[in-house]
Amino acid sequence: MALKQDVLSSQTFAFLDLETTGGNSSRDRITEIGIRFWRDGAVIGEWQTLLNPDTRISPFIEQFTGISNELVADAPRFEDIADDLEAPLEGKVFVAHNARFDYGFIKSEFRQLGRLFSAKVFCTVKLSRGKAVAGTIRRAQKL
Repeated sequence: MALKQDVLSSQTFAFLDLETTGGNSSRDRITEIGIRFWRDGAVIGEWQTLLNPDTRISPFIEQFTGISNELVADAPRFEDIADDLEAPLEGKVFVAHNARFDYGFIKSEFRQLGRLFSAKVFCTVKLSRGKAVAGTIRRAQKL
């Protein structure tokens, strides 16, 4: 138990949530990023921005996310915030519900800029389904 507590108190976790123009990270783009940083059980920071995806947001996605073309028209593009996003994520554990989706989009956006993005990832979907529990301690030891 002490090992788990040491890992939880020594790591900073970046809980990230995205909104996008669709479900395909190769074709669709990010419209909003929200991050809450946690360390030792406490919130230590937040970061949020809307993004102009340089593509139309469909009526379905507008209704689903509440983010409209008008809302993001004057928002920065990913290339404008890439450095501001990468710096606070460096060395953090990337946590998301369905992390494959969020992490895939972040990696894709950086890839489109000719940059690599890599992070330790923890998926709360896997945790909620019990798939992450067995390997959690092994992965925690590697953090």
